[in-house]
Amino acid sequence: MKSKSARIFITKQIPEAGIELMRQKGYKITVRKKDTIITQQELLRVVKNVDALLCMLTDPVNKNVIYAMENCKVISTYAVGYNNIDVAAATGKDITVTNTPGVLTDATADIAFGLLLAAARHFIAGDKMTREGKFIGWDPMLLLGKPVAGKTIGIIGAGRIGSAMAERSAGFGMKILYYSRTRKPELEKNLNARKVGLKSLLKQSDFVSLHCPLTPKTHHLLGEAELKLMKPSAVLINTARGEVVDENALARALRRKELFAAGLDVYEREPKVERSLLTLPNVILLPHLGSATDQTREKMARIAARNIIGVLEGRGKVFRVN
Repeated sequence: MKSKSARIFITKQIPEAGIELMRQKGYKITVRKKDTIITQQELLRVVKNVDALLCMLTDPVNKNVIYAMENCKVISTYAVGYNNIDVAAATGKDITVTNTPGVLTDATADIAFGLLLAAARHFIAGDKMTREGKFIGWDPMLLLGKPVAGKTIGIIGAGRIGSAMAERSAGFGMKILYYSRTRKPELEKNLNARKVGLKSLLKQSDFVSLHCPLTPKTHHLLGEAELKLMKPSAVLINTARGEVVDENALARALRRKELFAAGLDVYEREPKVERSLLTLPNVILLPHLGSATDQTREKMARIAARNIIGVLEGRGKVFRVN
């Protein structure tokens, strides 16, 4: 097969910069027009003859879909995480799986720290009050929040994004604890961060921010028992993966005021959100905006496209995960 005859299927519209890179190679590109999440049934219909699939983190690229692929050489995910792809099945069929690491580090860390500030200081409630004409003047007891500067933050997962979150926290003079599989000497040297066990981190932290990947070991890493270890005055931030937190347990903790607040950008059954969370005033809910800056999303499109080109052409840098 000549690479110029390659058939590419993209499950959702991405920035044109990435599509143009592939178009310049003469590939036959099909972009799904719907903005809904593609189903397994639809994937099974379209993947049979594709040479490359460019998918989203919400797409169910499971073994059934992969086994249906007859010609596919590469599955390029428009994300850093790839837990929606059966990598083992892809490897078994000699299909390369790629991702877009590094590019969304700052954008996601910005969202995480923004959620931290907004949850701690009632940004959303204050905005709503003002828009509804309920602000009638300064009040010494109005929407009292929690201080951020000088407090302790516990970072779970100290990879690129977790480390970037630590840097932002240091700018607010925060004491930094981290929980990670490996020690991070640079964080300890540059930010005076301290590696601790998970239970110790949860007990000591005023803010807990999740930045770990989703694996069998991190699924429901924070459940009812772990949430009970946190201070009633603490704030939980999740910009990692929704399944890392037991949402039912989190909703109960927030409702009982066993936690002060939470800020979420990801959900356990995304795009569905635990219904009990929707009614709680002490949780901020964002629609998965972690990487949502124009520059970041364009860079992701270019990387995802270059991953496909690199595999099909047999040259160039490719961010392989298998």
